[in-house]
Amino acid sequence: MASQAEGSPTSPVEESDADALFSPPEFEPEPGINGTPVRWYDADRTEPYTRIAPFQERRDTSVEFFYKPITLTALGFGLTALAYVAMTQDVLEEGRDKRRVGAYAAVVSFLMFSMIQFRDGPFIRPHPAFWRAILGINLLYELALVFLLFQDLNSARKMMTLLDPSLNRPLPEKSYAENCELTPQNIWGAIDIFCLAHALGWFGKAMVLRDYWFCWILSIAFEFAEYSLQHQLANFAECWWDHWILDVLVCNWLGTYLGMKTCQYLEVKPYEWRGLRQTRGLRSKARRVLSQFSPHDWTAFQWEGTASFLHYIAVVLLLAVFLAAELNPFYLKSLLWMEPDHPIIILRLAGVFLCALPAVRELYQYINNPKRAKRMGQHVWLLLATILTELLVITKWSKGQFTEPLPMHIRWAWAIGGILLVLYPALRFGVPSIRRYVRKQTQKRKGKGKKGQ
Repeated sequence: MASQAEGSPTSPVEESDADALFSPPEFEPEPGINGTPVRWYDADRTEPYTRIAPFQERRDTSVEFFYKPITLTALGFGLTALAYVAMTQDVLEEGRDKRRVGAYAAVVSFLMFSMIQFRDGPFIRPHPAFWRAILGINLLYELALVFLLFQDLNSARKMMTLLDPSLNRPLPEKSYAENCELTPQNIWGAIDIFCLAHALGWFGKAMVLRDYWFCWILSIAFEFAEYSLQHQLANFAECWWDHWILDVLVCNWLGTYLGMKTCQYLEVKPYEWRGLRQTRGLRSKARRVLSQFSPHDWTAFQWEGTASFLHYIAVVLLLAVFLAAELNPFYLKSLLWMEPDHPIIILRLAGVFLCALPAVRELYQYINNPKRAKRMGQHVWLLLATILTELLVITKWSKGQFTEPLPMHIRWAWAIGGILLVLYPALRFGVPSIRRYVRKQTQKRKGKGKKGQ
């Protein structure tokens, strides 16, 4: 699952290849052949060094048939389907809503282009085209957010009725902090379908982040964020045991534990792939088809947030982006008057999870192998733009909606947290750097003094 394209700017290389590529040469090569300059018109064009493939994709050769280019065939089938649907009499019947069908056809056409023409991401299972389609869905969502950014809140609520006529109706906010006595009856009454959603969500986060400590920090940070924002969203008001027992110690821990165990299994699992032709027996062929939806290989993440200043900044920013991605749907459903289990909210959560899988893999490669990853990957760039655009939309629509000011103790808590976030890297990385700089300058001055004598 974490296999990379060999020529991709965010793809890994084998250790031996990396040593050969980035290790300094033993001697300085001379230009030309044996020191004799070679003019461009004297070069032998049949030599292999003259044939450079700028972007060779790593393919899953065990299913070679599905990796053959079929761009013209796909174009023909796509246009045939569009022509059939567009020319069918029941679609063109007067009085029918043709705008919805046209919008769906435009979306399908764009996703078809994405599957065929977008660049490959870091994953090749179940097929690179699947992850190209995920990138296309992310781009469509980002464009929809950009459109909504220029609309006022009332207009946006009316537009939502085009997707679901039952929307655009105010909903009462539900509070979970009405009876906070720690009794078995209250705990049992607080267990609902959202507990399962919590566990599944943290299972997905563990699969994305692949780090116990990161998941625990994010889990605790989200609970503090709920404490900080419950004056705006009533459903953030929960009992203390709901925050720390049901959420953190039960649901979040269970999902994180199962997710990390899955990561550990995939990390040590032996990967041996055979093509369908080499597989004999109906049961073996069926098992091979199902294994196509499992990772091709697996990479364990070691974020090492305290290893260097760059790693610290990357981990803190990733934590902030994940928190924003967690909080955004709560604000969007509150502003757009949607139930927590509305299909649009569920699709948004599932879509962000699928987009985050290749995005975090590309970010990890970008941070830990800067020599190979020359630029940030397309998945992480687009997902970052999507989360920030959601924040812009929420900030614009929130004007006049949340009138209660931020409590003073919350301001002090965030101020202290910000100071600690700045103070730690200053002591961990800044002070040692200043000491090394002063030591070098002192040694230089001593050296100059000895030379002057």
